Amino acid sequence: MKNQQNGPEVELTAEQEQQKLSEVLQVRRDKLEALKADGKNPFVVTTYERTAYAQQITEQFEALEGKTVSIAGRMMSKRGMGKASFIDLGDVSGRIQSYVRQDHVGEADYADFKKWDIGDIIGIKGEVFRTQKGEISVKAEQIQLLSKSLLPLPEKWHGLKDTELRYRQRYVDLIINPDVRDTFIKRSKIISAIRRCLEQKGYLEVETPVLHTIAGGASARPFITHHNALDIDMYMRIALELHLKRLIVGGFDKVYEIGRVFRNEGIDTRHNPEFTLLELYEAYTDYNGMMDITEELVRFCAHEVLGTGQIIYGDIEIDLDKPFERMSMMDAVKKYSGVDFSTVETLEQARMLAKEHHIEYEQRHLKGDILNLFFEEYCEDKLIQPIFITDHPVDISPLAKRKPDAPDYTERFELFILGREHANAFSELNDPIDQRERFEHQVALKAAGDDEATDMDEDFLTALEYGMPPTGGMGMGIDRLVMLLTNSASIRDVLLFPTMKPLDK
Repeated sequence: MKNQQNGPEVELTAEQEQQKLSEVLQVRRDKLEALKADGKNPFVVTTYERTAYAQQITEQFEALEGKTVSIAGRMMSKRGMGKASFIDLGDVSGRIQSYVRQDHVGEADYADFKKWDIGDIIGIKGEVFRTQKGEISVKAEQIQLLSKSLLPLPEKWHGLKDTELRYRQRYVDLIINPDVRDTFIKRSKIISAIRRCLEQKGYLEVETPVLHTIAGGASARPFITHHNALDIDMYMRIALELHLKRLIVGGFDKVYEIGRVFRNEGIDTRHNPEFTLLELYEAYTDYNGMMDITEELVRFCAHEVLGTGQIIYGDIEIDLDKPFERMSMMDAVKKYSGVDFSTVETLEQARMLAKEHHIEYEQRHLKGDILNLFFEEYCEDKLIQPIFITDHPVDISPLAKRKPDAPDYTERFELFILGREHANAFSELNDPIDQRERFEHQVALKAAGDDEATDMDEDFLTALEYGMPPTGGMGMGIDRLVMLLTNSASIRDVLLFPTMKPLDK
């Protein structure tokens, strides 16, 4: 905070800033007490009839000019203070100027208005007009204080170096930064577009349990909680998959769910412990069908929300209208590392190649794991334009169907854009015998210390034994899609309330 009352700007010390803030807080509380004493407590107001929004007035000015409207929102600025003032009022749609004049609203109300603070929530009723400078405004005829702001708004919110404060106090971030509010409006529209696209294709939206007795459906470390009445440990779900596939067994042909999942893992620009996942499953199709619907879904959202498939992320232009490229994981590794895994026949050969290329692996890693390590090291950051990476090793795909002509690999794909995985899909494994063997392998990995290995799910195996039709399934991270379509650098920019360490810890 700086002081510029007399002479050049002087940087205030932390102690001086705290003292100045304390004085401001006291002044605002004193104003509130004065209002209460005068019988004008704003917190007793329960409703206000609003007839228009800022954006609506701007966009429909010709129809609304000369008409009386009622608007409500937060006072973001105040200019003047003689017998007439201009203020900016902000609502969910944007900002609109209002002209408040003493002889229009009355001497007593204007005297009260002069004591109101930036940040107060007010209602204004008046005529829509254009000022001499050409700015669309509302000429106030009635004004009302609807809620008192006891804390001052930041003066230079954009200039704050501590971006974590914006995440911790998202409510202030939304007040000050219209672009942040726009990001979350777009997020809502993206989710609505997903629902419309899937409903048009005959998918049924369902809800499945958040609390699981077994952590399954993905390779991830779960959060563990305890159910007191049943006296058992339970897991916050790490995926939606196994319950949704039970519904395919039960006879639903097309199902999807959009819901929160929880993974007890690190936090960075791409990961948050809780995030929003879309999973969909369709009977009588395979991973090729899932590629088609995934591509269509991403393109549909872009056009519905942005009006185009040509998007800008940072300084990179991404073309979502062009058919997405398709390449096997093995071919990608060969292209970017020069290593041809089609000639690798044994685990020993794979380990030797890893050592030669300085790829670190663990003793538990099999040949397919090492291929994936090569892919992560050499390929991921090269995959900028949309591309489906297909045919993952069975060693890293415990729920995917094997390729009939290459049983060490699976009918699986991941969608990469900007070097990030955006979707993961399979031709779903529906052989209960094969599935049991893969679960047993996961159990062995867990016993050996792999915290991300899945548990044995006997009930899911029972469901498969009743028979599941050939099925394609796909999972997509909603947050990463929103990051892509809103040009957001961090997942925390698209989560209203990202996970944060408490300040007192």
